[in-house]
Amino acid sequence: MFEEAAWEERYRARPTVWSGRPNPQLVAEVTGLPAGRALDVGCGEGADAGWLAGRGWRVTAVDISATALERAAAHAAAAGPEVADRIEWLHADLRVRPPAEGAYDLVSAQFMHLPGAARRELFARLAAAVAPGGTLLIVGHHPRDLRTTAHRMHFPDAMYTAEEVSSALDPAAWQVLATETRARATVDPEGREVTIHDAVLVARRRA
Repeated sequence: MFEEAAWEERYRARPTVWSGRPNPQLVAEVTGLPAGRALDVGCGEGADAGWLAGRGWRVTAVDISATALERAAAHAAAAGPEVADRIEWLHADLRVRPPAEGAYDLVSAQFMHLPGAARRELFARLAAAVAPGGTLLIVGHHPRDLRTTAHRMHFPDAMYTAEEVSSALDPAAWQVLATETRARATVDPEGREVTIHDAVLVARRRA
């Protein structure tokens, strides 16, 4: 489920996979930040990238799925040049092709789930991509959601807490602004209301 072929199969099986709305923790944490250069990791169908571009950010939006990127670019084009012209779409696996170090004022990884060692290596590369004074925002499904009907992941090792992510950051280089577990309401695949929990890390690289 973590490789390009699996993601291609998932996107091709449905005309739309995601809601088309920006992730709520991105909106909560980035609203009010001065616009700069952003890296949107695992951008999917482009809702986060479009939201950022519409607020003046210049976005590099990366995904492992070419199908997802095609949809994302189409959505951005439909929003107009003030959005589309601010986004660079990049087909890449960041495990193989890591982002440039110190290049981004915001690095956002929303629900990027990999098994433990691979995830820790990727998150270290994402942290390295943040410019001095920039923000690292990592949001994931909290392990407690394994006990709900909302997520049926077969790889518990792919879940993580914000505290686990923050523990890998050097305090001399980072100011951790938030390590939180945030509850929010959603609907499970059977249409039942359920409360899920986002693991939210927000950190600023010291200038």
